[in-house]
Amino acid sequence: MAEYKSEFMRVMRERGFIHQCTDESGLDAKLADGKTAGYIGFDCTASSLHIGSLIQIMVLRWLQKTGHKPIILLGGATTKIGDPSGKDESRPPLSDEVIEKNKAGIRRNFSQFGLGDCTFVDNAEWISKLSAIDLLETAENFSVNRMLKFDSVQIRLEREHHLSLKEFLYLAIQAYDFVELKKRYDCSLQIGGSDQWGNIVSGVELNRKIQPEYNPSDENLEKEYEKSKPYKTKHELYGLTTPLITTTDGGKMGKTATGAVWLNPEMLSPYDYWQFWRNTDDKDVERFVKLFTELELDKIKEIMAGNINEAKKILATEATTLCRGKDEALKAQESAKKTFEEGQLGESLPVLNIREALQKAGSINTSSLVHMAFGVSMSEARRLIVGKGIKINDKTVENDVQHTLEDFNDGPKKLSSGKKKHRIVKV
Repeated sequence: MAEYKSEFMRVMRERGFIHQCTDESGLDAKLADGKTAGYIGFDCTASSLHIGSLIQIMVLRWLQKTGHKPIILLGGATTKIGDPSGKDESRPPLSDEVIEKNKAGIRRNFSQFGLGDCTFVDNAEWISKLSAIDLLETAENFSVNRMLKFDSVQIRLEREHHLSLKEFLYLAIQAYDFVELKKRYDCSLQIGGSDQWGNIVSGVELNRKIQPEYNPSDENLEKEYEKSKPYKTKHELYGLTTPLITTTDGGKMGKTATGAVWLNPEMLSPYDYWQFWRNTDDKDVERFVKLFTELELDKIKEIMAGNINEAKKILATEATTLCRGKDEALKAQESAKKTFEEGQLGESLPVLNIREALQKAGSINTSSLVHMAFGVSMSEARRLIVGKGIKINDKTVENDVQHTLEDFNDGPKKLSSGKKKHRIVKV
């Protein structure tokens, strides 16, 4: 389309955040006209988000930085239902206590990214108050014929995997969230990943279907407005999705051999977080710098014109700064420099303390150290040793030997798996 009028849409397009939009020109005009509320929903399935959610967090930051109002919806209700999008199996049930704990952890993630003062809402506030009749009356606005064509449903049906009625209705519940947020916060924009397109469009359409025209000059209608709680519709509603982020090799962003790349520092050390970005494939660097840092585009162009390894270090430090703070990012950068370039023990390398294990057992073998340090299975740990992929203090481990307290009299040891994964083992 032509030149954008709003700074938000210009940033989204220039940096590669836009996958689909229900009405780009209309949304651009709305954003240019004044402060606009937009929301993204996050179900509370774990006590931390991982970098698979990072693109959404960056969108919220840009929404805030360009003068608009980010709303963060934590799905206290939808977490219990389970979004079938992109999944082959039903979500395991979680207790109210676990969901509340997860909500607190996820709110902390947003505080890490400077979004702690945003408006937070929980869809349990309204979903838990819906009666069965309320839900069925809302559901009449959805066509089963159409819902059966959505990818989230088609995949389950084609693979003959179980799809519960509860999951099938997830789309309707998420659409209703948009209705409530329009009513309560005059929220005009819903944003999500590309797999949420069907859910988002359904929310836009549901608002159109059930919201009567509103004219505040009509006194009778004003009274009806208070009685029936319809929703003001001064402006159209919009949906925007971001692209599914995969690496050059086709892998899903945020998934590694040892698990998810968590945002919570207790679940993944700042060094490992920094190292994840440092290990970005050459072909992904420019795209990731645009999406996951806030460096100016001219600066990015300058960086990409130089050495690719230096560009990766900048990506790693900038991304880690946003998530873990400048001090932790610089410590991780310095540890990497000492470990890889100077052959020293970096001070901020993740630490594995084995004193208690040694005191109980008397000794511990190398495969157990690898298992505990890097989160791989015991069989994978033994395979790495056989394949000469494990080093202690930069010397290749030839056999799965036993270690005792006396072996650490000279101090901590560096345990390495391949060239890029390192831990300090101490007692």
